[in-house]
Amino acid sequence: MPPPGAPGDKPKNFKGTLVRLIKALAEYRLHIILIIIFAVGSCVFSVVGPKILGNATSELYAGVVSKLAGGSGIDFAALHRILIFLFSLYVFSALLSFFQSFLLAGITQKVAYSFRRQLSEKVNRLPMSFFDKQQTCEVLSLITNDVDTLTNGLAQSLTQLITSVITIIGVFFMMLSINIPMTAVTVLMVPISAYLVSVIVKHSQKYFMRQQAFLGHVNGQIEESFSGVSVIQVFNNEEAVIRDFEKQNNGLYQSAWRSGFLSGLMMPITGFIGNICYVAVAVLGGWYAAMGTIRVGDIQSFIQYSRSFRMPINDMTMISNMLQSMVAAAERIFRFLDEPEEEQLAAEHCMQNGVRVDPHSLQGAVEFRNVRFGYDPEQPVIKNFSAKIAPGQKIAIVGPTGAGKTTIVKLLMRFYDVNDGAIFVDGHNITSFDRSELREVFGMVLQDTWLFAGSITENIRYGRLDASDEEIRQAAEAAHVHHFVQTLPEGYNMQLNEDATNISQGQKQLLTIARAILADNRILILDEATSSVDTRTEELIQKAMDNLMQGRTSFIIAHRLSTIRDADLVLVMNEGDIVEQGTHDELLQKNGVYAQMYYSQFDTVA
Repeated sequence: MPPPGAPGDKPKNFKGTLVRLIKALAEYRLHIILIIIFAVGSCVFSVVGPKILGNATSELYAGVVSKLAGGSGIDFAALHRILIFLFSLYVFSALLSFFQSFLLAGITQKVAYSFRRQLSEKVNRLPMSFFDKQQTCEVLSLITNDVDTLTNGLAQSLTQLITSVITIIGVFFMMLSINIPMTAVTVLMVPISAYLVSVIVKHSQKYFMRQQAFLGHVNGQIEESFSGVSVIQVFNNEEAVIRDFEKQNNGLYQSAWRSGFLSGLMMPITGFIGNICYVAVAVLGGWYAAMGTIRVGDIQSFIQYSRSFRMPINDMTMISNMLQSMVAAAERIFRFLDEPEEEQLAAEHCMQNGVRVDPHSLQGAVEFRNVRFGYDPEQPVIKNFSAKIAPGQKIAIVGPTGAGKTTIVKLLMRFYDVNDGAIFVDGHNITSFDRSELREVFGMVLQDTWLFAGSITENIRYGRLDASDEEIRQAAEAAHVHHFVQTLPEGYNMQLNEDATNISQGQKQLLTIARAILADNRILILDEATSSVDTRTEELIQKAMDNLMQGRTSFIIAHRLSTIRDADLVLVMNEGDIVEQGTHDELLQKNGVYAQMYYSQFDTVA
């Protein structure tokens, strides 16, 4: 599929999307009405201008002829009045055009701001299942490319469409008022020019499509090569990468050359037709002037009108393509905004003694009761999961890949809702809390670290925005971040880049742990939280986490079983069910699944 704005990028439901877009612009209707009035006024004054300029030329011609015949010569007073009136007309037209552009620029930016705000807010209301099947780049393209395509199309097509229509109608009647046969010649040239242009467009379209496709391939290959340059060099695959790039780049060159050549033919062809029209108009005009049917100034006006008549018609083709791309972009935006949202508010809030339960007052008791869940309901991942966790317990969840460990955590935080069964916190069904309220109870550290472009202080403070610098430092010390931060050039003020690649993976993991410590939530979720740090740092973090987890319910997902020896309860999962549970020592004594997993790690290490 071509990228937004590419040739051939057409909406599936043009009429319906256009109607919805017009409704979305209803709040700006007063400004749009003013823009239309200013555009029409500016266009009308511009159309009248050549006729008045022709009167000035006729006045000069008549004066010269009169002078040669011994008469009074040029009437400069009349000429002065005509030129002053013409100047005033053009100034007024320019002022109207200025106000129209000013209002239009404001509206387009407000529309862009409004749609980007709606898209940004929509992202936060979408269920996790949407992002599981949607590529991130497609969502980013909506917020950037599609909004830009929409607003740019709106800015250009709205006034250009109005001015083109008014110009065509106005110029046509002005030409008729001058001379009907000359008007017929000018109008006859239009379908000839349009036919030739349509033939070129028909042949160039396929090359434009190929150009966009090859451009996407080239950009993707360049991005892959830059991001994986170290791997390419390690395996000595530079020549293979260059060959692949040359192949794609040559395809881009060939298609771009053909599309550019064919599209470049349009101007010479339309110019050639226009020159033929000028010659025909000049010959007819000279003949009618010699016959005394029209004045010399009318010939000048008509030549200007003939040029003004063809330009808007050519512009209408561009406007049509622009309008198609604009509506196609709007269609994609509306489709995204129409995506089903997860319910943010509880249908019925949990009450205690007639008062709505405050999530911050929860102690952290968790119960999974006959939970059944599948990303596809027909293929359950969690089949019949039940467990009761007391407040403050340290729960380890282990099992092979795909057993459902991370899924349990996602269900607990309501990233997904269970298909059957229920989850309770302190005896309250988690569906009786607003999602935002429920998630305030949880702190989370994931295996995939997420840090944003900003200082180290800002990244840690993300856990609790009202935290003081001293509290941030204490959290950093507890997570063993403070020591390495002091060795950095700017300490806590060091700016992390977009992907935080200017610090190590282990340091990124420590920063996310410091963020969770600062958040000080009642229930903690640690998904392979120490997987990216060395053994000694891992031991230090374990001690800090033990202090942090005192009095808090903690869920630890771990593959390295040596890190969960002191867990109060170990849940061994396999194929969505708990197959074993107990303490580390109890499970080793059973010599079951957990024992096999535990000893296999040491065998592997050995």
